[in-house]
Amino acid sequence: MPHAQSGSLRIYYETHGEGPAVVFLHGAGGNHAAWWQQTAYFRAHYKVVTVDLRGFGLSDTVADGPDSLDFPGDVLTVLDDAGIRSATLVGQSIGAVAALRFAVSHPERVDAVILAHSLGAINDPAITPLVKADRAEAEKLPVLDRLLTPQYRQANPARTHLFQQLGTFNRTKMQDLRNVSASGPTVAEVLRIGKPIFLLTGENDAVLRPATIRAAQQLLPGSTLMVVPGAPHSMYWEAPELFNMSVHLFLQQIHGGP
Repeated sequence: MPHAQSGSLRIYYETHGEGPAVVFLHGAGGNHAAWWQQTAYFRAHYKVVTVDLRGFGLSDTVADGPDSLDFPGDVLTVLDDAGIRSATLVGQSIGAVAALRFAVSHPERVDAVILAHSLGAINDPAITPLVKADRAEAEKLPVLDRLLTPQYRQANPARTHLFQQLGTFNRTKMQDLRNVSASGPTVAEVLRIGKPIFLLTGENDAVLRPATIRAAQQLLPGSTLMVVPGAPHSMYWEAPELFNMSVHLFLQQIHGGP
């Protein structure tokens, strides 16, 4: 599978299937392989693109830690290298930061944005304090408790172990990232994207409360919110059938088809 050249760094990505392009951008503990349950599902109808953001998986990193402000450039170079004119971006957690920043800077290359369990670091005086409060509460929990429910971990020890092992392939940890929340787009900038914005979260998300997502959605006229009952922060992994169905419904609104 190819690498795209982003300045001096190589950015790893994979493509699977044919059809409208859907780019999946992982969270801080993931990489392209985290989307295995989405790739298998969506490649029947879409061109699935999975990306290792700089510092993650098989992509190059930088000595002082990746600057998240460089993520949009990484996404652009992947689209150019893959010959993709435009795509729907699906961002999970910090991947949503990359997705939203890219959409703000390159709206002509975006069909829609799906922010999963994240607001993509939207900078707004009504929303930013709510996000900070949610994260402060989340940090009181062990990391794994924030991401997967105890019930899932007890019933699925092998998949839980795999979830944890994925992070060992990354040279970058969350604390190494620079500018994750800095210079986030304003609500006005998000609205100027002019493309559909979908917000997806779980009822039991321990990192970002659904109430915070709802408050943001009220500031984004025309956006769509889906709160999945019982789903946790890492719904894409723990409840892939719910995550895939939700994303698929969004994609059908954009592209029609099966």
